[in-house]
Amino acid sequence: MVAKTAYDCCFCHAARTTEVMGEFGRLYEQQYAVSLFNKVRFDIEGGGGPQPQLLHRKVPLEDKSIFSGSLFQYLEDNKKWRNRFLFIPDSYNINLYENKAAYDRCLHPKGTINCAGYKVLTSLDQYLELLSNSLPGVKAKVGSSPFLKCVTQFPLFLWHPYARHVYFCVATEKEQQKWHAVLQDCVRHSNDGLSEENKIQTPAFTDAVRLHRQAQGHYGTWEMMCGVPPQILSNLVMEGLHPELRDLISPRLKGKLHDRQRNWMLISDAVYSMVQGQCQAQYEAMLQRCEGARSSLEASIRTDMDQIITSKEHVTNKIRAVVLPKAEKLLKVSIQPYIGSILDALMEPTSRGFSEVRDVFFRELVDMSKNTLNEGTKETHMEKISMLAYHPVKMQSCYEKVEQLSLEGLQQRFDVSSPSVFVQRAQILMREQMDDAVYTFEQILHQSLEAQGSEDICKTIQRCQDRVIKKFDYDSSTVRKRFFREALLQIFIPYMLKQLSPSCVSELPRFQELIFEDFSRFILVENIFEEVVLHSVMKDIMMAVKEAAVQRRHNLYRDSIVLSNSDPSLHLLGENPSIDWAGQYGGAPEETDGAAEEAEGDGVGGESHKKRRMKQVVSMIQVEGSNSVLGESCLEVPGVDDIPEETSSLSLALCAQTLFKCLFKDASYHFTVIITHNHSTGCSHYSVLFHIVSPFGPPPFPWHTITW
Repeated sequence: MVAKTAYDCCFCHAARTTEVMGEFGRLYEQQYAVSLFNKVRFDIEGGGGPQPQLLHRKVPLEDKSIFSGSLFQYLEDNKKWRNRFLFIPDSYNINLYENKAAYDRCLHPKGTINCAGYKVLTSLDQYLELLSNSLPGVKAKVGSSPFLKCVTQFPLFLWHPYARHVYFCVATEKEQQKWHAVLQDCVRHSNDGLSEENKIQTPAFTDAVRLHRQAQGHYGTWEMMCGVPPQILSNLVMEGLHPELRDLISPRLKGKLHDRQRNWMLISDAVYSMVQGQCQAQYEAMLQRCEGARSSLEASIRTDMDQIITSKEHVTNKIRAVVLPKAEKLLKVSIQPYIGSILDALMEPTSRGFSEVRDVFFRELVDMSKNTLNEGTKETHMEKISMLAYHPVKMQSCYEKVEQLSLEGLQQRFDVSSPSVFVQRAQILMREQMDDAVYTFEQILHQSLEAQGSEDICKTIQRCQDRVIKKFDYDSSTVRKRFFREALLQIFIPYMLKQLSPSCVSELPRFQELIFEDFSRFILVENIFEEVVLHSVMKDIMMAVKEAAVQRRHNLYRDSIVLSNSDPSLHLLGENPSIDWAGQYGGAPEETDGAAEEAEGDGVGGESHKKRRMKQVVSMIQVEGSNSVLGESCLEVPGVDDIPEETSSLSLALCAQTLFKCLFKDASYHFTVIITHNHSTGCSHYSVLFHIVSPFGPPPFPWHTITW
């Protein structure tokens, strides 16, 4: 029995992943056909809300990097702190290099961190609290874990519920604040991994995830709905697998407190990595099947569009007659009394955040006018302003406003796990609005300079600024109203579905018989049930947001106000690329805001050239009291030479060994570590080939492989 339990634990992740992905795949294929139908119907019938006044930049970070600099990273393999050079490209993945010279020579990074699902912490107490909660029964206290002794007073922790944690330290509080803002931006960007531009795959994926979780009894918002689809699916698998694995492993962890915590993190990270690999492969295969069938599905939709719509309306009326009376009763008692208070809780911090975006944009333009008047140059200042939205330090004051959003007292009632889902969404919208305003200003200013020249530049800047601010206020109102409506639906709909499903879902199968078999792929009674529930509450939500706009609360515009199109040709400028201000008006292009220096040594070729001309959004950190950039050895850290990196064969073997020590107390095992390096991607794949000799007799499959 002991051997069977151990073997089940070792390989349950594969079975669980296959089970979850099988059920998810069935739901996804159903929702894919529905999303395709909705997309084709929208294309034919048209629709949509007010047109935005600001232009939208298609590739905002072209030839840009976000940040780079040196700090200290803790390597768990050796329990040592080592200096690391971090480079953050436009993908927002964190690339770790041994030093600045290794980056300049275009060597492959020692490691790469995708920040989706992580939390950035600056307090040891915060980290230890999360660490204690992740492994019940193993409590952590400050000072009790040697591997958490920081070399400075300014730590930075990247915490993840399933993946390995990352530990950094910096020398000053100013550095800590800047790195904290940068790392938070990496998390914010990585979490936003589902493209809104894809009108078929994205809604099909989100609906399939939601339906899968609802089938497991999980309604409401989900914090781990972050990253690209394979990451989200891995989180979906781990949501059920992680507690089971923890309950099985935790009692068998031996040793000191910090050893047990460390071993559990290694095991969790190893399982999570394997689940991600399996989800990636199965998701790609599933997506390929759906895309392969798209053309035939679309042909059927276009041929039978009218009949499908008529059939759906007929079934909808039947379901509405059953569901609507129950929904309206629930709405009157449990939803309507709370709409106003929740809307107020959303509007106050969100509107202050957008107002701060406006103020930051205005201040930057005022500074630009002053500097242009004093110095006679505009190109350097425009280069900096052009990336304002992606400067996490300058945007931090905007983000902090919305972080004050609180739904205390309402979270438990409506099953809202955390307001962070709404906070991050609002922050992404704020960044988009800032970039739209900056890009529109750039294009209008450039057009004016081309027509009038550079005489009286300050008045030209002022006129362009006034035009853009007016457009910003209108678009800000539109974006916020849409955000409020979507947030209220995210709060109320799961609660209503949870309350109505027990009495309504059992009646849905009889309505499926009313749908012709040829149309059954595009009309699902489960979706119609949710649409009926959504429409039942939408009227009250729309009315609440409309009343707030009529009262001019938080500078919201009424729906009836349509900004006159004073710039009929402005949309044509949206097709223009970003303007190279230094190249057009300042001669040779300059590196802005601490751009990466030219590579020295043997770094040659296209990649090296790209790095040399890449401009950095955030400036390098200056040590207080010094004119130099934070150096490679600004602090002596105890250590030894030739310390192996954290992503090493030794780490992998230790992780596997820890797992099997917990599971196979009386078993012998042998390891073979295989390392495969892909020169085209720069990634290394580590595999452990292990052989288990059980005292209960040889297992049916004695050789197994774990791949990272």
